[in-house]
Amino acid sequence: MKKPVIQQEIFDLYDDYVHNKIDRRSFMDNLGKYAVGGLTIPSILSYLMPNYEDKIQVKSNDERLHTETIAYESPKGGGTIKGQLSRPAGDIEKRPGIIVVHENRGLNPHIADVGRRAALANFISLSPDALTPLGGYPGNDDEGRTLQRERDKLEMLEDFIAAFNYLANHPECTGNIGIVGFCFGGWISNMMAVKVPGLKAAVPFYGGQPAAEEVPNIQAPLLLQFAAFDKRVNAGWPDYAKALQENNKEYSAHLYPDVNHGFHNDTTPRYDWDAAQLAWQRTIDFFNSKLR
Repeated sequence: MKKPVIQQEIFDLYDDYVHNKIDRRSFMDNLGKYAVGGLTIPSILSYLMPNYEDKIQVKSNDERLHTETIAYESPKGGGTIKGQLSRPAGDIEKRPGIIVVHENRGLNPHIADVGRRAALANFISLSPDALTPLGGYPGNDDEGRTLQRERDKLEMLEDFIAAFNYLANHPECTGNIGIVGFCFGGWISNMMAVKVPGLKAAVPFYGGQPAAEEVPNIQAPLLLQFAAFDKRVNAGWPDYAKALQENNKEYSAHLYPDVNHGFHNDTTPRYDWDAAQLAWQRTIDFFNSKLR
């Protein structure tokens, strides 16, 4: 199928929809305004929706990795949480850890893939599913977003703090742990830097920021990744930058030009190959420098 030419306004509309700013009916009604010139609503929807089946880079059975589903306790959060644990196959050795945090729809195939990519870079990675108490990622993102809205975000934060503790005590982890997250996961990454003194590095991709009064608690170095077209998230960056500077926190920030929120996600048309490759290489280089 020939790819339609998508106006930026459609990406903005889609962003509002997937981040619960508008409901599905409003999304569809507004989408109809752009179904002109040969475009139809079904063709636009088909183009916008993620394509997990064809875009997985590192399969769950990749022989270079040992990947399994584990469960850990989150006493202050959602009880027992399941997650994907992945590390290089072969001789058992201690490696630094990376927690990979999903978007606002649970541990979908893309984020699980990102977790395995992190493991291929010679880390032990844990990718939790905050939807575990509700049955886990349901198999599609629309239902995943609906389920995640049923959970309290501060309780989910506790689930990821518990993931840190699980990984810190894993016999194959050195105890040096970083976190990377996307969208909701970016907010979790920022908040983990606030809440977990032992965290060694945090990489929020287009994530919401903590309040200024929380910034003094940050001990972990930050690598912050932003999309130029992401007005919603970027609106909070000036105040966050000011607070980081006033509190002498270690951080670097990158604004990728001409890209949308979600530019790292290679399963949707918001993906930008150049920005994603550069941002991921910066992420791995950052973790190598701070965790080893």
